Amino acid sequence: MTTTTKKKLAAILGSGNIGTDLVVKLLRTSAVLEPMLLVGIEAHSEGLERARSLGVETTHRGIEGLLQHPRFADVDVVFDATSAKAHLHHAKLLAEQGKRAVDLTPAAVGPYCVPVVNLGHELLQAPNLNMVTCGGQATIPIVHAVARAVPSSTLRYAEIVASIASRSAGPGTRANIDEFTDTTAQALCSVGGAGRGKAIIVLNPAEPAVIMRDTVLCFVDDVADQSALTKSIEAMVNDVAAYVPGYRLVKAPVFDDAVFHPPDLRDLPAIKGTRITVFLEVEGAGHWLPKWAGNLDIMTSAALRVGELVGRVAGPLSG
Repeated sequence: MTTTTKKKLAAILGSGNIGTDLVVKLLRTSAVLEPMLLVGIEAHSEGLERARSLGVETTHRGIEGLLQHPRFADVDVVFDATSAKAHLHHAKLLAEQGKRAVDLTPAAVGPYCVPVVNLGHELLQAPNLNMVTCGGQATIPIVHAVARAVPSSTLRYAEIVASIASRSAGPGTRANIDEFTDTTAQALCSVGGAGRGKAIIVLNPAEPAVIMRDTVLCFVDDVADQSALTKSIEAMVNDVAAYVPGYRLVKAPVFDDAVFHPPDLRDLPAIKGTRITVFLEVEGAGHWLPKWAGNLDIMTSAALRVGELVGRVAGPLSG
């Protein structure tokens, strides 16, 4: 006899590229979550119309439309795919209503979450989880893979460059460039394990559009075993690829002797060590977004993984 487990209900704030891709991913791939409502602010937006064509309820009344929806009390997880500024408002209202939020903006109201690095039971109980940025989801796992393979506190610095197709950067992304760089840099340290971090985003205008490419530079005092570090990186790539199949190494990690000058601390002596360079590509799954929009796909894929675990594991929020 086969038993069917009732799916948890999800609401999605934001009817742009990311919100629409989340709706499609939930419908096509999730055995845990069902998209109950897509929330936008324009009645005839392309995203809301597409959701309706797929049988998903919509509202164009923003967060108020969600809060006043007759089934709002049944919602288990709210994904926010709007903007950092909007989420600051949304987070407060959702917390007051006892709803768990998975934040795909750089607002960083809640703790940073990179599924393969720090998604444990304690984090799953948080009322608000921040998905950092697309660049963070792609590169922080690599920084962590370096940190776990070298002696404690010897990963002095991590710098990442995320290059994405200009066509994949919508108004929300462009409005949040400063938040992107700040949030990613902070998470390289607090989640990835680097002593200092720096993030750069490049909007590539090439036509036809190219897939997301990321470069990760890590400076460590010493690499006693390059083979072990390479294996740590390769294992992490496989872990990420389990939910982002288009995530891959372009080539084996590169090791160079280098001299590190601590940023903003020019009075300190330079440190001799090893620079590790990792080149990545992220191709999207093509559920709704084009395959070259890997930067958006890695965000929705990571958020879906988190949302499903929250739906399965997390208990109700305390009043």
